[in-house]
Amino acid sequence: MEIYVGCCGIPGGLKRYSEEFKVTEINSTFYKIPKTETVQRWRQIVSNDFIFTVKCHQAITHPITSPTWKKGGIKNFEELKDKVGFLNPTKEVLEYWRKTVEVCKILRAPLCLIQLPASFVENEKNIENIRKFFSIIERHDLAIALELRGWSRERFRQMCEEFDLISCVDPIKDEPLYFSKRKIGYYRLHGSYRGEKINYRYKYSMEDLKKLKAMIEKYDCNMAYVMFNNSYMREDARQFIELLSR
Repeated sequence: MEIYVGCCGIPGGLKRYSEEFKVTEINSTFYKIPKTETVQRWRQIVSNDFIFTVKCHQAITHPITSPTWKKGGIKNFEELKDKVGFLNPTKEVLEYWRKTVEVCKILRAPLCLIQLPASFVENEKNIENIRKFFSIIERHDLAIALELRGWSRERFRQMCEEFDLISCVDPIKDEPLYFSKRKIGYYRLHGSYRGEKINYRYKYSMEDLKKLKAMIEKYDCNMAYVMFNNSYMREDARQFIELLSR
């Protein structure tokens, strides 16, 4: 199994980061689709074998009632009311998906993350949206990791199997349900949990990382991405890489 370890984001800047890690998850695309020249520059800064994964734009997943929209720098985003979010396959959502895919193409990203908010609850309407969205979109050979919160394991697995999606989880908290036909694991490490509340300021202990290593190695995958998303993500990712090399 190939295991790639990195961060959700680019702490320290891309050039310096890419000298230390082999993969990053681009989060800024969730808030704003970057200019083509910017994306091309990212690809040119790093080595040919460096891997980008991309988080899809919030228009695809989050309605404008989400506070994240205020960070996107989009003027008059209120005009998108009832036109974006929750995988509702409107022309606006499909256009933002097209733009996200273009970013993935330029970066030669093998995988796109679609992260739904907790308000995307398990009900018939949202199940219908999932089915319509993934039946319509062009994937262009992209692997897609789906992160659902609060859904039953059975339904989450069903949606992933039906549309060949990777079930994205924090393996410290939840067991992955489906790895896609390509057998890819995609894990996002957020910190510690008290119920559903996440403490992003948590620093993983060596015991935590050893447990994480054992968990990941037991799964039947060809490839696994382990992406840290906590306050100490750079330190924890580095320590986990060292652990894997022993």
